[in-house]
Amino acid sequence: MSAGHDVEAIVAGLVALGVVPGDTVMVHASLRAVGPGDGGAEGLIGALDRAVAPSGTTLMVLGAEDEWAWVNDRPEQGRAALLAEAKPFDARTTPAEADVGALAEVFRTQPGTVVNEHPEGRFGARGAAADELVAEPPWDDYYGPGSPLERLVNRRGKVLRLGADPDTVTLLHYAEYLADVPDKRRVRRHRKVLGPSGPQIRTVECLDDCNGIVDHPGEDYFATILTAYLRTGRATTGTVGHATAELLDAADLVSFATDWMNANLHR
Repeated sequence: MSAGHDVEAIVAGLVALGVVPGDTVMVHASLRAVGPGDGGAEGLIGALDRAVAPSGTTLMVLGAEDEWAWVNDRPEQGRAALLAEAKPFDARTTPAEADVGALAEVFRTQPGTVVNEHPEGRFGARGAAADELVAEPPWDDYYGPGSPLERLVNRRGKVLRLGADPDTVTLLHYAEYLADVPDKRRVRRHRKVLGPSGPQIRTVECLDDCNGIVDHPGEDYFATILTAYLRTGRATTGTVGHATAELLDAADLVSFATDWMNANLHR
């Protein structure tokens, strides 16, 4: 594509940004921002694979399409009845959540991607440590201790942002669990899932990862934290394809975010 970029150019951009073989990288990317290129979304995934090969791993949050999410805004005692006609979450076939971005569904369905079976904390990974990163996440508090997010930090991983919105840094949910913030808001959700014996209703309890662990004035505090972190100069920035790109150290970002939450979040 003369107006776009090829896979080699994407790999070169990732290398220039600081992605190296053996890295464990969590990816947030806007296909529109990266721009057209050879192979489209599959080409971008291939470039990511090549940049961390042969011993590296890429990770993405996938979520799951859920047309019945509105049920969890209703009183708890009536949710199971409302979900009676719902299509159950099927770990093998339910598409990624559309709000996560178009790349997530392509990533999920690419040969070689390992996907976990959690309807809320659903991740996919590719590469050497894919199983280690995503297998058997905790059912409740799926972004907290024991989660793929904690595993990313423990592996000295990185967060790669390619033109993504500033409020889309899923790793900051892990910082919410570490932050010493009183009276964190929690939620209890009901999901219809496909179990070993057929469809069943299950509950999931966790910190509120939709509305925040406390009310906070102004813009989404994830965006505020990211902006403040980038201002420290501790991230590497550049361009990949046509997208503004940022590479952040996962452990350092979590430490920064935890301190920010301790100082700024309160009821």
